[in-house]
Amino acid sequence: MLYNSAQEWRNAKSKRILFFGMSGLGKTHVSNMLRASGQWFHYSADYRIGTRYMGEYITDNFKRRAMQDPFLAELLRSDSIYIASNLTFDDLSPLSTYLGKPGDPSKGGLSFEEYQKRQAQHHRAEVAALYDTAHFIERAKDLYDYDNFVCDSGGSTCEVVDPFDPEDPLLNALAENHLMVRIEGSPEHEAELVRRFKRAPKPMCYRPEFLSAIWQEYLDTHQLSEDQVDPNEFMTFTYARAISGRDPRYRAMEEHFGVSVSYQDLGKCTSPELLNELIEATLGKA
Repeated sequence: MLYNSAQEWRNAKSKRILFFGMSGLGKTHVSNMLRASGQWFHYSADYRIGTRYMGEYITDNFKRRAMQDPFLAELLRSDSIYIASNLTFDDLSPLSTYLGKPGDPSKGGLSFEEYQKRQAQHHRAEVAALYDTAHFIERAKDLYDYDNFVCDSGGSTCEVVDPFDPEDPLLNALAENHLMVRIEGSPEHEAELVRRFKRAPKPMCYRPEFLSAIWQEYLDTHQLSEDQVDPNEFMTFTYARAISGRDPRYRAMEEHFGVSVSYQDLGKCTSPELLNELIEATLGKA
């Protein structure tokens, strides 16, 4: 690990941390708190994905819809209007909307083939965005003189690496530059995450083999054809299954590359000083 003891963390002039775990456990909340202190640079992997790597896909999707309206189509052809995404650290809905949901076209569903295509784009983008952290650590110091750096990783990080392989190149690159901290939830919190996801879906990246298997299982179990699937029902079903499937993957990432804190303890960190104390205590136990 980048810091192997509480003392190393305490004495480090430059503190660098990467939070990983399921969406909704507090990664963005604590990262926003650190940024607001004026002492930390906040790198959002999802924001980087949605702007640098998938921004063109997102905007083109908006334009494709607008071109269906003759009035807007004429304005677009003459460059009289400008269409752009307003994706932010706290609102990733433009990315979620582009990724879409497979199923019944009358309910806004995509073909499963198109959904797989967009998932593959997201997979490549997430890998690239995570590798970019090393560049942004340097950039944060060079441009803004930030010594401290927090990477707010996406909830799908465990899907784009092999967490069971200690030699995984991306995980090793991340561990070389950050203290890897898993945020651990609970069975009760998992149920709440499913309820939140159903109300406001977040961008999700699934392993191709998992996605193909869960799609076929859903079709077989419900005896549906592709265009009969309710997109929202399928996405909620898939998200719920992903939570249980991801826990062993996150745990392996922690065992090979980092440490773990509970979401309850992290939620009590209302200042950088309290977070430092939690990290010191966690490293002391490790």
